[in-house]
Amino acid sequence: MNDPIQTLPAVVRRATERHRGRPAVIDGDAVLDYADLAGRCEAVGRALIAAGVGFGDRVAVWMPNRIEWILAACGAHMAGAVLVPINTRMKGAEAADILERSRAKVLYSIGDFLGQHYPAMLDGLRPPTLETVVVVGSGSPRAGEIAWADHLARGAAVAPSAVHEREAQLHADSTADLMFTSGTTGRPKGVMAGHEPTIRAFTEWARVVGLGEGDRYLIINPFFHTFGYKAGWVAAFLCGATVFPHQVFDADAVLERIQSDRISFLPGPPTLFLSMLAHPRLAGFDLSSLRSAVTGAASVPPVLITRMREELGIRNVTTAYGLTECGGCATVCDPSDSAETIANTCGKALPGTEMRCVDAQGRSVPPGEPGEVVLRGYHVMQGYFEDEAATREAIDEQGWLHTGDVGVVDERGYLRITDRLKDMYISGGFNCYPAEIERLMAPHPAVAQVAVIGVADERLGEIGCAFVVRRPGAELSEADCIAWCRRQMANYKVPRHVRFVDALPTNASNKVDKKSLRADWACGEN
Repeated sequence: MNDPIQTLPAVVRRATERHRGRPAVIDGDAVLDYADLAGRCEAVGRALIAAGVGFGDRVAVWMPNRIEWILAACGAHMAGAVLVPINTRMKGAEAADILERSRAKVLYSIGDFLGQHYPAMLDGLRPPTLETVVVVGSGSPRAGEIAWADHLARGAAVAPSAVHEREAQLHADSTADLMFTSGTTGRPKGVMAGHEPTIRAFTEWARVVGLGEGDRYLIINPFFHTFGYKAGWVAAFLCGATVFPHQVFDADAVLERIQSDRISFLPGPPTLFLSMLAHPRLAGFDLSSLRSAVTGAASVPPVLITRMREELGIRNVTTAYGLTECGGCATVCDPSDSAETIANTCGKALPGTEMRCVDAQGRSVPPGEPGEVVLRGYHVMQGYFEDEAATREAIDEQGWLHTGDVGVVDERGYLRITDRLKDMYISGGFNCYPAEIERLMAPHPAVAQVAVIGVADERLGEIGCAFVVRRPGAELSEADCIAWCRRQMANYKVPRHVRFVDALPTNASNKVDKKSLRADWACGEN
């Protein structure tokens, strides 16, 4: 076992050998021991081969955090397939777009969740390339769907050697996943990432943040996001921690689980910890097991780090920075850093990662001077799926990934994010892209034009404000517009404010002047 691990199936098999006798995943009454992890994942791989999935085919997963998500993902990797996670907050049209563009052959979908049958949201939208829909959890399969248990039963006819042959074809640079992330074009782009870069980056991440063998890891960050997937259960399997999936954030439930499940490791956005700290019965919960926490994804007030240490009793608190295009993590603070450093910076670059702040001509700026953050290293994405133009725009000829974030690097090499070149804003830990939200709002029959900006919010960090020009003679209220948006898009994308204007301001290039809109918002708030 001295050879370096280069593929995610190899991570699973090594974990089974090293950590047998310890729980790998505890999901309610379902307990999966590390001893059984590889076998359970292999059964999914056999089922996928039985379903006609070939090497390199795409397999999508559309469900909340639960044990089957992990098994489906690991089984897909063992079958030599490429994993396509889908956000559970997406509506049917959004999910169908990703399924169609990725040409996913199989979809693992939750059945009944949050008051609806998820596969039903694809009615009339299911692309012809989607051959199999596997329904997980409650909710009986309908015509054209198959239950999880029946899907696995069909795989029994496939010999385990077929999975082993697929695994043998994988190598360090094989594409492991295709994660769709929104962008300024208004349409999500598929980020391709390899097996070995994920393993290398999150082995280092786990070392720095202190995730280790025997930790009890409550994963609230969704598995469809790199934080819940790669910094989540992949990192846990790399070091022998136990995964506790959590589906929907609720401060009461999280505090109860920390107490009852003796959770020791808990990452999450600042809103998670702020909600815990604001709980009226916080002092009544036993949080003594909670040892480590990682936060980020939004601005972090220094007082939050201090309160997490003093009021929640978390000894190791740290922050990190990354984006899907670099595998989810590029910089990280050390837990021993001061509260001021952890709150005001994103830490130093991971070993093997180069980081600079550059001016408009691509020249490095001096320490303390703002510039665009660019990254280069082993975990920069392979590119955007079937989009060479967007790939060339994001990664220059020297291999530098242009993040679109403006930051400052100090003399110690610590990064502080100060602004964004793009219009993206972060709401409750989720990246929100105005161009995509505008595209989704455009079909409204009363909307002639719309422009979205991010505005400050005490609880979520930032929320969306839509400036709307109504069509002549059309009637539309703020409440009706927001309600319509809730039916069309994921909740975190829905603008919380709508302002009606006669016309949108434009600049000399006839583009919407969002600086003017931000100024208008600021004037209205004062």
